[in-house]
Amino acid sequence: MNKSNSSKNEISLFSDLNISPIILKAITELGYETPTPIQAQAIPILLEGKDILGQAQTGTGKTAAFGIPLIETIDTHARIVQAIILCPTRELAIQVTEDLAHLSKYKKDIRLLSIYGGQSIERQIKALKSGVNIVVGTPGRVQDHIDRGTLKLDGVRIVVLDEADEMLNMGFREAIEEILTEVPKERQTVLFSATMPPPILKLTKKFQNNPVEVKIQHKEITVPGIEQFYFEIREREKLDLLAILLDINQFKLSLIFCNTKRAVDNLVEHLNARGFLADALHGDLRQQQRDQVMKKFRSGNLDILVATDVAARGLDVDDIDAVFNYDFPQDEEYYVHRIGRTGRAGRKGIAFSFVTAKEIFKLKDIKRYTNAKMVRMTVPTATDVEEARMNKTIEKLNTIINSNELSGYVRKIEGMLTEDITLTELAAALLRLATEDERPVPEFSKEPESPFADKKRSDKKRFENRGFDRNDKKRGGRDGDRDRDRNRNRDGNKDRGRDRDRDRDRDKDRSNIVISSRDIDNREKGRDRGDKDWDRNRNRDGNRDKKRGDKKSFKKNKFSRNR
Repeated sequence: MNKSNSSKNEISLFSDLNISPIILKAITELGYETPTPIQAQAIPILLEGKDILGQAQTGTGKTAAFGIPLIETIDTHARIVQAIILCPTRELAIQVTEDLAHLSKYKKDIRLLSIYGGQSIERQIKALKSGVNIVVGTPGRVQDHIDRGTLKLDGVRIVVLDEADEMLNMGFREAIEEILTEVPKERQTVLFSATMPPPILKLTKKFQNNPVEVKIQHKEITVPGIEQFYFEIREREKLDLLAILLDINQFKLSLIFCNTKRAVDNLVEHLNARGFLADALHGDLRQQQRDQVMKKFRSGNLDILVATDVAARGLDVDDIDAVFNYDFPQDEEYYVHRIGRTGRAGRKGIAFSFVTAKEIFKLKDIKRYTNAKMVRMTVPTATDVEEARMNKTIEKLNTIINSNELSGYVRKIEGMLTEDITLTELAAALLRLATEDERPVPEFSKEPESPFADKKRSDKKRFENRGFDRNDKKRGGRDGDRDRDRNRNRDGNKDRGRDRDRDRDRDKDRSNIVISSRDIDNREKGRDRGDKDWDRNRNRDGNRDKKRGDKKSFKKNKFSRNR
């Protein structure tokens, strides 16, 4: 594998890249003059017919990096498929097709087609039969057409794998390998990926021919035009903070990321209940629903789009002002892809991340991975929010004043001015009236959340079952049992001593009692009568025991005889 040395000779204009005039004309109309680093390095190599292994995240201009040389090599006189581009999602396939159509605007008779699931396959078959030069599609639908025999790859001279890492993560590895085996071996293979995990390198060794490695330096892995901020926040306070940030900044288009489809639906429901215009984009939506959502978002009829990572892979909207990591991404790669949705095409962008106490270590990993400057922000107070709202209102007032369309209102205000009402008081009252109907500002906790805040002690029942209070200093286990026995014996000795003292006092009292001879005789008679009763009972019990013993011996002897 070779490494590109084109960075040594800096290229400042597209005209320096040996591109044909008709392609340059289309690029100029799109408003681009200076190529991005990945374009400056990749285009000359691809025009030479070499394979490329390129590392670049979304938003760096890699579509033009492979699209311009691809369009240059197409022979429009041949009505066969000469290039095929594989993308992980249908949204990305559509976007790539649209970008190539803009770049090939002045190249006559070039035909492009995007094929993906969720669209009528009969329509795609009809388009393929009419003759197509470039096919852009998802691996599953492309393989389906190959199996049906409706897509012939005999004339393919260039294959592009766009966002290859994501296609492997989505389980398309077998489909990709089968497609590459159907393509002629004498071809140019281009692979672009945001990351380079081992499976990508294995794919490169198997299907590429001595590729040139084109890589953006690690320090430039995120777009420099994106300001990155993060808030340390409790989970239950995320929604309130998001609403405040949307209120203060009033972004034209905002993209919010959640980690699960359920979280996306819940957040959309809460945002709409608070008066925002939000909709969801995730894998459970049908293709028609996804198209409707994206159409509203691109046209500005939808302010906020809440999406999962996979669903937003093919999302390519240039005017996104801010990206929110409502749920912190699971790994570094997702973070790079997420924030790359803003700050595109040389524009400025902003990214906010909500980080809980348990995710601080993930944040440190992302900082090391991207080498990006992520600024910690404090949660806005009620005073900050009110001041920001007033500043926004004052900006709107200045715009209205500069419009010079206030003649009717001026006469009304002049009629209200009297000796009791000054112009300053009137303006202040109007400002208050314009801002007092805003949403209330919630109070946030000033204490940082502990990573163990959700964990509760599980030893409460252990102490209660033993009859101990949690704060008792006595020990449990064997020592506790011994303590209880010692206390029980001590209390028992006290009781016995108390009984002995009571008996002694009773005997002392009896010594003072005069007993008559009649009492003595009655006592003796009672003792004699009691002795006789005791003897009678003993004889009776003895006879009963004797009979019981005889029965037992009889049964024993009977058992012995039987045995």
